[in-house]
Amino acid sequence: MFFGLDGVEVSLIIVLFCLFGGILSGFPVAFAIGGAGIISFGIIAALDSAGVLIHHAIDTSSDAFHAVVNSGIHRDTISIFRYPDLPLLAEPVFPNGWEHAMTRNVSFIVNRMNERVLAGASIETLLAVIMFVMMGITLERSKIADDLLTSMARVFGPMPGGLAVSVVVVGAFLAASTGIVGATVVTMGLLALPTMLRNNYSPELATGVIAASGTLGQIIPPSIVIVLLGTLAGDLYSNAQEARASTAGCSDALTYLGKPAVISVGTLFQAALLPGIMLALLYALYAFGYAVLNPDKAPAVPSTGSSGEPITKSEGLTWFLMVPVAIIGGAIMLGNLNVIGSQDVTVSSYSDTGTGASLRTNVSEKCQVSMIELHGQEAWDAAAAEQATISAAGGVAQSVKLSDDEWATAKAAKIAAAAPIGTGITVLMVLMALTLAMARGISPSSDPKPLILGAIGLLLVAMVDVVLISPTTSPGVSVLLWAAPFVLALWGAREAVVRLSRNELIRVVFPPLILIVAVLGSILGGITNPTPAAALGAGGAIMLAAFRKLRDSGGNGKIILMSAFAIVVCILVGVNFDLRINKEVVSFENWVAFGVAYAAYMFALFGLLYGCWVLFKTGVLSPVVRETAKVTSMVFTILIGSQLLNLVVISFGGEHYIQQFLRSFDNEMTVFLIVMLVLFVLGFVLDFLEIIYIVIPIVGPVIYGGSFDPKWVTIMIAVNLQTSFLTPPFGFALFYLRGVAPPSVTTAHIYRGIIPFVMIQVAGLMLLWFFPVIVTIVPALIPN
Repeated sequence: MFFGLDGVEVSLIIVLFCLFGGILSGFPVAFAIGGAGIISFGIIAALDSAGVLIHHAIDTSSDAFHAVVNSGIHRDTISIFRYPDLPLLAEPVFPNGWEHAMTRNVSFIVNRMNERVLAGASIETLLAVIMFVMMGITLERSKIADDLLTSMARVFGPMPGGLAVSVVVVGAFLAASTGIVGATVVTMGLLALPTMLRNNYSPELATGVIAASGTLGQIIPPSIVIVLLGTLAGDLYSNAQEARASTAGCSDALTYLGKPAVISVGTLFQAALLPGIMLALLYALYAFGYAVLNPDKAPAVPSTGSSGEPITKSEGLTWFLMVPVAIIGGAIMLGNLNVIGSQDVTVSSYSDTGTGASLRTNVSEKCQVSMIELHGQEAWDAAAAEQATISAAGGVAQSVKLSDDEWATAKAAKIAAAAPIGTGITVLMVLMALTLAMARGISPSSDPKPLILGAIGLLLVAMVDVVLISPTTSPGVSVLLWAAPFVLALWGAREAVVRLSRNELIRVVFPPLILIVAVLGSILGGITNPTPAAALGAGGAIMLAAFRKLRDSGGNGKIILMSAFAIVVCILVGVNFDLRINKEVVSFENWVAFGVAYAAYMFALFGLLYGCWVLFKTGVLSPVVRETAKVTSMVFTILIGSQLLNLVVISFGGEHYIQQFLRSFDNEMTVFLIVMLVLFVLGFVLDFLEIIYIVIPIVGPVIYGGSFDPKWVTIMIAVNLQTSFLTPPFGFALFYLRGVAPPSVTTAHIYRGIIPFVMIQVAGLMLLWFFPVIVTIVPALIPN
């Protein structure tokens, strides 16, 4: 025994010293973690063999222990922390010897590598990391940050602290498009820092706002942190709730909770949206407030040029506010009146299956008591009444095949209830109408006739849809009826896009914004999971970067634009036609649609390959591939090394010991607060990857095994981990910025500048702590 410490406690200290020593040794972190696991295991095994490490465990054969169990306390909740007076046994930290522990560790590491790195259920989600990294590096190499900073400086520069606010806006924008802290901080450090210093900005404010804004990529979707954390959180939450249900005396988590114990990365992206925007707003408000209180340290910068045709306030108010609000508000109102809505008239040949009670009531007495304690007596009584009604009716109604008359009646009822205008065509018309309105506002002196004709075309599309097209009209006939008015609307929209492209701000913001909306919209809307969305983002980033390179070199980017249009055609055809040509009977129009979709797909693929060739010729693709390989290799190597370190901790009972300590607190809010404080402190010396893969698997079964919403728990951890990039002495964002800062900016400037933003991070965590609805409201509103 050392200093009266338990053998497991001494072993944990050895692991920590080996881990920090490995990180500080200068070896790559990915290899230092695995090496720390091997070295610490050897030291612990040697001390254990020498009889130095003694662990005091509860004597489970004692009468006192059986008395506690017989009193109704679950065996898993009994620990030396809760019951220190129970008889103890002195045993080595490796009860079966270090040889057995090593054999088991080798077996486990092979299995875990297979499960989590090579062929496990989470590997599909982890593939999103590779493509999100490639998307971010490609966009960073396409120099969009240069244009964004220049344009945003013109917009926000004339206001107090405008340059600092523009850095926050660009940081949030790059976070949603790149999500890579190093690239964002370095890019903004090179571009914005000299400009801010030249305009007499305080070095502390300039460095602080750049470093903090660069870390927004860790929380604003698509975030690599959330992808990695989400793959762990799903397993931890499911297993922890199953264990919780077992302790409560129930058969499974579904019975106990009344809902499946699942959480997905897509849901976490939805949950992270508002917290990310909130942090960006807090950064911007601080920069603005600092400038108001210290105008000499964050002066306003006169605009150096116009980004387009000057417009009056009334024109701006009309075309940028009133008309868009009228278009969107009108569509929402018509939706509430069922003028706009679903036109799906598909009717199943089978009846619907009856629904069961809100809670399962056929449970054991112990499970019933636990469920009443969790859900309340009122909810249990309501479920019992529902079950009684269902039982009196002969049980849950089973699905049966409908007769021809029943099917025809159901079909007629669905046709009668269908809205006159479909949701899909409405979304397309709203987007085109907003484009026409913005074009009118951007260039009010230009000829309005093309835009008016485009608006007339949209009205004709709506009239054709109401008068000539019914829910039973085939897609082919619908396309023919829409063709003429749509051509008119597209002609007007084309002129609108040309006018919008003449505006510098829109020309800079619009292309990456479209990519962000496509990637995040598909995830947040529940259309697809993060992996296909990441593939879309990587392909879109390649095409966007290629278009930028072609434009800069005087080349023709029409192939890229036509490829992007081909992708839109693929989506529209796929949504409106049945492209399954392997059916027994395929209509002529579906064959035509399949041909059109296949041709569009092949042209889009050609455009992607052409974009790769353009980037390869211009020397962009090779470094993008190399950087992507380096980053993803580091992530997966850290994943393997951390698994080894975790297995070492598990082998001598360290994981169980820590979990018993945390469970010894009766208040789970206290437990979570302790974990958050530990993560915050570890962020001073560890990177987010080490914390995710080493610490979270140990504390996860405790913090995910309570009554807290798992989305809230995960986002709180993600925001906390964001501070690991900002907190000295090993904040990576600080090192990135130090590497590109001019000699006049000292390390002391950077450290002093980051302190207010670390406090803002803490304030943001407190807001999420007291108002968890900030995290949960978006997933509640968006269907999954």
